[in-house]
Amino acid sequence: MKRVLITGAAGFLGSHLCERFLKEGMYVIGMDNLITGDMRNIEHLMPNPNFEFYHHDVTKYVHVPGELDYIMHFASPASPIDYLKIPIQTLKVGAMGTHNLLGLARAKKSRFIIASTSEVYGDPLVHPQTEDYWGHVNPIGPRGCYDEAKRYQEAITMAYHRYHGLETRIVRIFNTYGPRMRLNDGRVLPAFMGQALRGEDITVFGDGTQTRSFCYVDDLVEGIYRLLMSDYSLPVNIGNPMEITIGQFAEEIIKLTGTDQKVVYKPLPQDDPKQRQPDITKAKEVLGWEPKVSREEGLRITYDYFRSLPKERLYEESNHRGFEGFSAKK
Repeated sequence: MKRVLITGAAGFLGSHLCERFLKEGMYVIGMDNLITGDMRNIEHLMPNPNFEFYHHDVTKYVHVPGELDYIMHFASPASPIDYLKIPIQTLKVGAMGTHNLLGLARAKKSRFIIASTSEVYGDPLVHPQTEDYWGHVNPIGPRGCYDEAKRYQEAITMAYHRYHGLETRIVRIFNTYGPRMRLNDGRVLPAFMGQALRGEDITVFGDGTQTRSFCYVDDLVEGIYRLLMSDYSLPVNIGNPMEITIGQFAEEIIKLTGTDQKVVYKPLPQDDPKQRQPDITKAKEVLGWEPKVSREEGLRITYDYFRSLPKERLYEESNHRGFEGFSAKK
């Protein structure tokens, strides 16, 4: 049985990856310090004999007994509300965490994949964004802690690939959505849906003309799986190229939820990207991948998930515990 370590396992994306690799017949070791993750995302996996969980901070020394065929580094705060509150932890998990896990991969002779991001392109001057675009990033701006952590993560991963011959993969993830997102995480989709469910006005930052491209989580997981199993070591964009303005998106959410909120406009945060659209030519050519789930279908599934939550979850505040991690097997 193949064994895979997935960091950030209790997060939105990490929990879906755990499910997918269990379905592929692998033994899955999840790891998370729960600074932004939530055990409720993986509690349904705990009885599975092929799943175990380590409560651990990957910026500390990482030890996992036994063989590891794959290491998937998906631990990181991933939304502005998170990484603006905990910028140092964000930098550490991208730098020290990646270094620790690359060392583990080298010791275990594991194939290693990192979750990079479209944020490495910054506020792009090229549209849509291709993998050979180097980006337009403000390293000392408020978002720099996340953008530069991910850019460093890519650099050290390629250094281990070139110097040590480590098998590495880099996925650049564009805006993703689906069940198990946190309503309070500050990203536009859960923010809009949470406001609709609470009967609040929809808040658009900027004039609403900035664009995003939303990929349903199942499509993203499929792309990540194919990349991990491929022999391609350079970065690959995985995302949905169907672009929409934030203003149009707000109207879609109001229509979907059947609510009659007003849309209110507030100033755009510093360095917030004006455009975001992946060029997925490489994913099509190298992986035979493209998204299948329409935005209409994906939004309906996601809204049904949010609507099913207990009412108190609609009003939960973000909770950054920031403790020192420790190891604990299931």
